[in-house]
This record gives sequence, C-alpha cells and structure tokens, in this order.
Amino acid sequence: MAGPNALEPELIRAEEWPADFRAGFACLVGRPNAGKSTLTNALVGQKVAITSGRPQTTRHTVRGVVHRPDGQLVLVDTPGLHRPRTLLGQRLNDLVRETLAEVDVIVFCVPADEKAGPGDRFIARELVQQRTPVIVAVTKADKVGREQLAAQLLAVQELGEWAEIVPVSAVRDEQVDVLTGLLMARMPVSPPLYPTGELTDEPENVMIAELVREAALEGVRDELPHSLAVVVEEILERPREKGDQRPPMLDVHVNLYVERPSQKAIVIGKGGARLREVGTQARRSIEALLGARVYLDLHVRVAKDWQRDPKLLQRLGF
Repeated sequence: MAGPNALEPELIRAEEWPADFRAGFACLVGRPNAGKSTLTNALVGQKVAITSGRPQTTRHTVRGVVHRPDGQLVLVDTPGLHRPRTLLGQRLNDLVRETLAEVDVIVFCVPADEKAGPGDRFIARELVQQRTPVIVAVTKADKVGREQLAAQLLAVQELGEWAEIVPVSAVRDEQVDVLTGLLMARMPVSPPLYPTGELTDEPENVMIAELVREAALEGVRDELPHSLAVVVEEILERPREKGDQRPPMLDVHVNLYVERPSQKAIVIGKGGARLREVGTQARRSIEALLGARVYLDLHVRVAKDWQRDPKLLQRLGF
C-alpha cells in the first residue's frame, strides 16, 4: 500500500530520520461495535474515526497516523466484518478483505465484556487464512474484573494462532502504548509515509459526513444505523468584507438518506427538534475540524431500500 500521492517530498528528507526508522500500515478489524474506532482514536491521540454505541457505524476506511521518534504507524479502521444480508453488507466485507491483503499487521479487536460468539469465530476463520500477522486486542478491559478478563484471554487463544494477545482499555489509556510498541515492531524499515503532524488523510467532506452521521445516531433505535447514509452536497465560503479578521464562514449543505418515511420521522423528531439537536452537535465538531464558522444546512430524504440498490449505493458513495 503506497503512501498518499499528495505527499510533498520536501517535507520529508531521508537524512532527517534514523536508519532503523519504521513505517507501515496496520488494519483494525472485528465484529461491529468491538471498539475499533475508539481504539483508533486512542492510538492516534485525537478523534479521527466516529464512535457510537450503535453497531455498524463505520462506513469508510479511516486512516489515523501515529507519529513516534522511531517510526510511523498508519492505522486503517474498517467496517465490521459480518455475515452480509444486503448488497451494502457484501461490499463492506469486500472492502475489509482488500485491506487485509495490503497491510503489514492486522489487529483483531474482541471486546472483553462479551463472550466470543459466532461473529468472532467467523472473523477468526477469515484471519487464520491470511499471511499477514495478527495481534488480538481484547478491548474494553476496563469493563470487566480480572477473572472475566483472564477467561476472555483464554477464549481468544482458542480461536486461532495469534502473534500476540493484548488486553487494552482505550477509555482509560491502559496498555495502548504496549499495543503501539508491538505494532511498530512489525512495521518494515521505511522513511515516513506522511508529513509530521498529519493525523489522517480522510477528505474533509467524508469526515464532515461522518460527524453528522455520528450526531444523528445518538440515542436512536437499533435499526437506524444500517439505514442511514450522509452525503455532503457542497461547501461554500461566504464572501467577506475587506478587513474582516474573523474566521471564514462556511455554508455546509448535507443530505441524510434513510430507507423509510418512519425513519425520516425518527431523525427529524417532533417539530424538527431532534434534527436541530443533531445540527447543533455536528456543527460544533465540524467547526473544530475546519477551524471556521459553519452554517449547517441539513435535509432528510427517503431513498427506498438504498442498501440493496446498486445505483443508489454508487450515488451514495459505496
């Protein structure tokens, strides 16, 4: 997997880096809601992937970049591998498999607070067929006692032959540095792949869409995450008067797509109250991301059965 095309050679000169500097890619994989996005953010030290208590929230591959004096680790966060029920599900699984074949090490995330089930065994069978080394991160270790954690570590060991097994708590930042060290040791000797200080290569419109999606998923029914797609239609900068020293004002127009009118009612809420809350929450995050003032224009639209329609999937970016 090559580094980004936009990398400027003058930002990274070989003589500035030690001869044993390492850089490469690690993929986080696991069943939905296994803690992959939260762990990505903890490793990077800043929010680059959306998190939600609802399963199946990640739709795009998100790269987070970990910078250390001895190396650079590029994290690839994927949708959860699962038994597909729709065309969208099949495409998400294909995306994961493509990624697995291109990275230097795989992190298999298994939550400590749930017994290893059919979903974990399904993924384990996929991973043992890979030539890429697999490190298991037993996530959410803060949610269980020592005995339950020990039992989960043994259960994970029985799922396959793994390079390492590490219990971690992303929320408490426990063992995250240990995991980083193990991943870095698996990276090839290489100059940096990204400029110092760059934390993600996700396009801004994709990150904005994910922030809106995250806000829309807060506190809603289980059915909605699978049925919600967000597309940023356009971002326009308002003209400024001469001498105006304030940050620029951006008009951000976003469409939220659901599959049924009943889902549209859930997102909008009574009298539009819920959509206003979504807009307020998302706008704060988007302003922090862009360093600009934002007017966020949200519209909810029904695209019937878009998860099963190839043309609609393509239009919505899948």
